[in-house]
Amino acid sequence: MRIKELLTDDDAVSPVIGVILMVAITVILAAVIATFVLGLGEQVSDTAPNANFQWEYNSGNDDVLATHTSGPAIEADSLKFGGPGYAGGDGSFTNYGFSSGDEVSAGDTAEITTTSDFNNGERISIIWTSEGDSATLSNYEIPS
Repeated sequence: MRIKELLTDDDAVSPVIGVILMVAITVILAAVIATFVLGLGEQVSDTAPNANFQWEYNSGNDDVLATHTSGPAIEADSLKFGGPGYAGGDGSFTNYGFSSGDEVSAGDTAEITTTSDFNNGERISIIWTSEGDSATLSNYEIPS
């Protein structure tokens, strides 16, 4: 017997590896195409930013300051004020010191005059919205 020749013979290795690679490529391509066809990639939605706000009530001026203290910068167009008694229109941050396209980042402050927008004892919320999703980022109750 030619045992030495049998152990060193690797003629069949290359075709086996080729078949395995072709099957793997076919499976990956099928998965990618199925994702696009079934629209699974479009179901991923935005998640609410993990931002913190600090509130400060100034009884002398009858206003409330909402300061972004930490977290990612957020587009001003996607933030608004709201609450049970809110009477200030759409509540967008663009009405409270920010322009359309601005980003609200750590250290930025929005000022709300409570006499025109809220009443004492009411709750103010900062609400984030994006493509149909929304989340309340922070709440504050105006002192009576």
